[in-house]
Amino acid sequence: MAAYDAIATAYQDSKQLPFRKHIERHTLFGALGDIRGLRVLDLACGEGFYTRLLKMAGAAEVTGVDISEEMVRLAERQEREHPLGCRYACADVADYQPVGAVDLVTAVYLLHYAGSGAKLLRLLEVCHGALRPGGRLVGFNDNVLDPPRGTVSWSKYGIVKTGPAVPRAGAPIRYRITNEDGASFEFDNYYESPETYAQAFREAGFRDFRWLGVSLDPAERGNPFWDDFLKNPPVIAFSATR
Repeated sequence: MAAYDAIATAYQDSKQLPFRKHIERHTLFGALGDIRGLRVLDLACGEGFYTRLLKMAGAAEVTGVDISEEMVRLAERQEREHPLGCRYACADVADYQPVGAVDLVTAVYLLHYAGSGAKLLRLLEVCHGALRPGGRLVGFNDNVLDPPRGTVSWSKYGIVKTGPAVPRAGAPIRYRITNEDGASFEFDNYYESPETYAQAFREAGFRDFRWLGVSLDPAERGNPFWDDFLKNPPVIAFSATR
């Protein structure tokens, strides 16, 4: 995807924003639990940030898939420079055909790019088809439980979101991310209602679909800096079981 090719390096740098470590990463790995020995498919892997962390957490095999050639190039460069055994593929997840079943699929900021209920269902069918029976899908998403109405700022965390006055299916949600060096970049994802998500998970064959919210790293608890984020989180985690 050309839009992400253009912002790949800035997007990679955004992984150093404090909310990524103390909320996003903490929440994700708390939801994952012990992944030692598991086969993992990391969809919308970007430049391989979580792909590598999953491998370092003990996963036996991890394959990252992303639509952006530049993101995959950055991921493969890191693998060459610091080999962990991660593999990567450049593909639209909606068209991806996994080889063999995995124990875990991660989808960190994938589903909100669907743009329609039909595409959302297709993405979830790919996730479901990749998993062994009993395998899990865990990920992060735009917080569709509390979509922005107009512009809402979490600027001290590096995030500004802009959405329509009245949320509607397929409406773009514009993110502007500002890194710690002051560099900013923007991208769109697309709103679908919580009911549409729940229906798509059911139709794809998943059970136990849940929105998980977010949680804060214990090392940061008591720090009032995080109060606004936790009170009104711009993103949300989820899980489901095949």
